Amino acid sequence: LLPEQNINASLQMLVYGTFADQVDEIARMGKTTILESLIRFCSAIKSTYTKEYLWKPTTMDLQRFMKNGELRGFSGMIGNIDGMHWTRKNYPNAWQRAYRDIK
Repeated sequence: LLPEQNINASLQMLVYGTFADQVDEIARMGKTTILESLIRFCSAIKSTYTKEYLWKPTTMDLQRFMKNGELRGFSGMIGNIDGMHWTRKNYPNAWQRAYRDIK
C-alpha cells in the first residue's frame, strides 16, 4: 500500500471519529491494516512533537503563563481549559446555559 493511503485512512479516523470498518471501503484497505496504520501514525506524531509541545512546565514556565494570562484577562488559566464562563458577543440566547455544569 502507498504511504498516502495509510495516512489518509488514519486521518479519516481521527478527523471524523469513524471506525476502521467505516474507512476500509473508502481506503480499500483491511481493518487490521488501517488500525496498524493509525497506531504507527500516532506514534510518529507523538515522537516528533513530544519534546517541543508535550513537556512538563517548570515553575518559571507556570509563572510566565499566569502573568501572560492575567495581562490578557484570563486569570487562573492553569488547570482550567473550560471557557464556558466567558461572555460571547454573538452567542445565541437559547444556548446560554446548554453547556454549563448545573449543580
